[in-house]
Amino acid sequence: MLGHARRNPSAVLLVVQLLGVLVYPAMEGSRSGRVGFEILGIVVLVLAVVSVRATPGLTWVSVCLGIPAVALSVVDAFNPTQPVVAISGALHAAFYFYAAYSLLRYMLSDHEVSVDELFATGATFTLVAWGFAYLYVFVQVLVPGSFTAAVDPANDRTWMELLFLSFTTLSSTGLSDIVPITSWGRSVVMLEQLAGLGYVAMVVSRLVGLTITKRSNT
Repeated sequence: MLGHARRNPSAVLLVVQLLGVLVYPAMEGSRSGRVGFEILGIVVLVLAVVSVRATPGLTWVSVCLGIPAVALSVVDAFNPTQPVVAISGALHAAFYFYAAYSLLRYMLSDHEVSVDELFATGATFTLVAWGFAYLYVFVQVLVPGSFTAAVDPANDRTWMELLFLSFTTLSSTGLSDIVPITSWGRSVVMLEQLAGLGYVAMVVSRLVGLTITKRSNT
């Protein structure tokens, strides 16, 4: 199992992120849960760095973005303030977008579809979703009230709500009850909608086409 994980770091990253989606709801609403949330976030950051190391991406860039993001995550867990939340959100967003960019370069660097590249397809999608969720956190701090919802519409949206908005926007399912109501919030949502369409059109369709071509030639 360890050897498989080393050969397919994108698979490990994808599994941990999906597990995070399942356990995040249990971590909201308490200090210990908040600390656990940040620890899981650190694990995801480390795995993302490992995955980027296996790609043409520059490791030092991911490390320079990841270390401050980890430090601010720890500070945010024990003493959350608006400036810390905003800077942490911006650094996390930059890190996840860079990791996604590096995995994209990895997938597009050749015309062979490996097992790890298939896992990287899902891992890249979740990295982009995480990146936009943190970007929503940043926007919500800079422009309070950017997002509203059917439940507690006047309150700030939680991390899980913003992650839910990000996944529904990126996948174009439109199932979210979280709504952007300011110009900045709507601008970021529109960018994510475009990113989701482009990902399916350019990345997923390419991998499907290469897979079909490989099978037809064998």
